[in-house]
Amino acid sequence: MFMSEPSLQESIMVINIRSMHLASLTAPLHLLSYSALLGTQLYQTFIVTKICYDALPRSAFTTLQKRLFPIYFRVQSLLLLLTVVTVPPQGPLTLVANKAAWIPFTIAGVTALLNLMVYGPRTRDIMIERVHQATRDARNPDDVTEVSMEMQKLNRTFSRNHAMSIHLNLISIGATLFWGWRLALRLDFS
Repeated sequence: MFMSEPSLQESIMVINIRSMHLASLTAPLHLLSYSALLGTQLYQTFIVTKICYDALPRSAFTTLQKRLFPIYFRVQSLLLLLTVVTVPPQGPLTLVANKAAWIPFTIAGVTALLNLMVYGPRTRDIMIERVHQATRDARNPDDVTEVSMEMQKLNRTFSRNHAMSIHLNLISIGATLFWGWRLALRLDFS
C-alpha cells in the first residue's frame, strides 16, 4: 500500500494541465474585467461628468458629484484589482515573471488609490465646505460683490486638489489604455 513518488515528467504534466485550466478561466475573466474597468473610466470621466456639468444647476451637480465619485473611485480600484488577479495565464504570477507587464498596473493602482484615499476625499470635503462658506457669506450683506477671503482660500485649495484628482484619473486611464494596447498585441486571429 506504499505509493511511489510521481516522476518529474508526471509532475510537469499535472502542472501543465493546471496551468491550461487556470488560463482558460483567467483569460475571459481578464478580458471582461479589463473591459469593465476601461469602460467605467471612460464613461464616468468623459460622458457622465460632462453631461451632468452641462445639464444640472451647480448645487445639484455638486451634490451628485460628492456622492458619485467616491463610488467611482472604489469601483475603479476593485476592477483594477480584479484585472490584476486575472492576468493570463497565471494571474499575478504572470506579472512577477514579466517585470514590464506590472508597470501599467502599478501606475494605475497608485493613481487610483491616491484618488480613493487622498484627493477624492479632500476634494469632496472642500466642495462641501465651499457650499457652507457660500451660505455664511450670503448672511453678510456688507460685501455682496466681493468674494470673502475664506472663500478665496477654499477656492484655491479646491482647485489644487481637484486638478490633482483629475490628473491622477487621466494618468490611470492612460495606464489602463497602455495595458489594453499590450493586451491587443498578444491577440492571435489566425
